[in-house]
Amino acid sequence: MRIAINTRFLLSSKMEGFGWFTYEVVKRIVTEHPEHDFFFFFDRAYDEKFIFAENVTPIVLKPQARHPILFKIWFNNSVTKALKKRDIDLFFSPDGYLSLKTGVPQVGVIHDLNFEHYPEDLPKSALKYLKKYFPLFAKEAKHIVTVSHYSKKDICETYKIAEDKITVAHNGASELFIPLSLAQKESVKSELSNNEDYFVFVGALHARKNVQRLFEAFDIHKSKSKSKTKLVIVGEKLWNDKNLEKAFSKMVFQADVIFTGHLPIKKLTQVVGGAKALVFPSYFEGFGIPLVEAMKAETAVICGDRTSLPEVVENAGLLVDPFSSRSIADGLAIIDQEESFRLGLIEKGKERAKKFSWDFTAEKIWNVLEQQLKN
Repeated sequence: MRIAINTRFLLSSKMEGFGWFTYEVVKRIVTEHPEHDFFFFFDRAYDEKFIFAENVTPIVLKPQARHPILFKIWFNNSVTKALKKRDIDLFFSPDGYLSLKTGVPQVGVIHDLNFEHYPEDLPKSALKYLKKYFPLFAKEAKHIVTVSHYSKKDICETYKIAEDKITVAHNGASELFIPLSLAQKESVKSELSNNEDYFVFVGALHARKNVQRLFEAFDIHKSKSKSKTKLVIVGEKLWNDKNLEKAFSKMVFQADVIFTGHLPIKKLTQVVGGAKALVFPSYFEGFGIPLVEAMKAETAVICGDRTSLPEVVENAGLLVDPFSSRSIADGLAIIDQEESFRLGLIEKGKERAKKFSWDFTAEKIWNVLEQQLKN
């Protein structure tokens, strides 16, 4: 069979969420199924390292799809024509965007519907496109994959989609996330935080990640305690967020906040593995891969108690109210001051992390694709 895959987020310069998901899942599928031919649709020049096997044919389709108008042109025109020209049997889109102009069966991964619940968090141009087209993509898809039971329920209720049309395939995390030795942790702290313990946040710096309240919580915690623990922020701004800048400018303990920007994966594993805890106070997530990365690295987890996050950590994370800076601050204090509790979370996290694997994710998604090919 001939399967086309939207691989526009496989970018050698900087891989983000959709890119890593595509990489981990698609690499496994194409290498494990040499009996099928796969066509990778890129929207720009590609890196040969992403051509995972001999049964992959890379195709560059113009224009570069990085704006709502160009999304529409790329999927409805360029992708549609390529599907017909290559006589494709099935189109798989790991970011959920689909063609509305083709008769080829399509499977899309809809990770979450944050834009439906918090429209104020997105730029108007992106919001208009997402709210108009994602309900159409959900109906157009022959089958939908999503990454949590929370997201499945949300998609079913918001878009009136039948439950049997959606399969849940939890995300995995890179096998590069492993526990650091004590010496390695000390080395990381020496380089990063002037030999002090630190909390770490990992994620793009946009509104729903809730870094604004994390700043407020960190100030509250530091003001009430004599803790020397630092706060490390790993990630870049997705959109210009004046509220985040304002919150940081008001901080009393600005000097204890360290911004690293985007980090390569190997460096990220060290920073997460060396942390006292990962703090992930997001108020809306379809999954939350940093939680699994931290648990694999044997780092304690503090996270929001909303949407999919409790599903991911179960009893292996300290849940806080993401809409309360004081609740987040209380979480920081517990981890900072109650070492036995922190170590208990780490032990629970080691076991919980075993439930998540990109091998499991890829297998579930392949089963969906295979069923659609049979149909």
